[in-house]
Amino acid sequence: MTAIPLQEDAAKPAPTIKTNKASADKWGQQVIELGFCLVPSLLLRAQQRIGLNPTQLAVLLQLCDFWWDKERKPFPSKETLAQRLSLSERQVQRYVAELEQAGLVQRIERRSSNGGKLSNTYDLSGLVKRLQELEPEFREIEESAKAARKAVTKRGYKAAAKTGAEVSR
Repeated sequence: MTAIPLQEDAAKPAPTIKTNKASADKWGQQVIELGFCLVPSLLLRAQQRIGLNPTQLAVLLQLCDFWWDKERKPFPSKETLAQRLSLSERQVQRYVAELEQAGLVQRIERRSSNGGKLSNTYDLSGLVKRLQELEPEFREIEESAKAARKAVTKRGYKAAAKTGAEVSR
């Protein structure tokens, strides 16, 4: 864990929420007004490949919900994460340590101007890097599936003949 001194930025308000009509139509305007979190679908699709169990994914999603600006890393307290996830603070610590060991999260200790401890800051650049590494492989699979779907819709499409071994399976 890296320690850095902190400027008192905890009092900054969350950014103004901008929504589009499609989100409000889908979820309801009042629901969206309480906030939303932008998470790449690849995180959900690649959960198994990244080696995340459901609780580790839930912890990451909670951290993402606090990550509003690229330049300002999230810093929710263990208590807040524990309440949101129905876990103990110690369990949250263990899951974050596992994510840190996997290279997806880096905890950065925060201190107030008088030297007191504050909640950790969480650097998610390891997760971002891992998703960027997986993107080409997932894109290739997606494009192959898209091409196969397109081929099926073309006139004169005939499925490849199955061999005797394939038919008996």
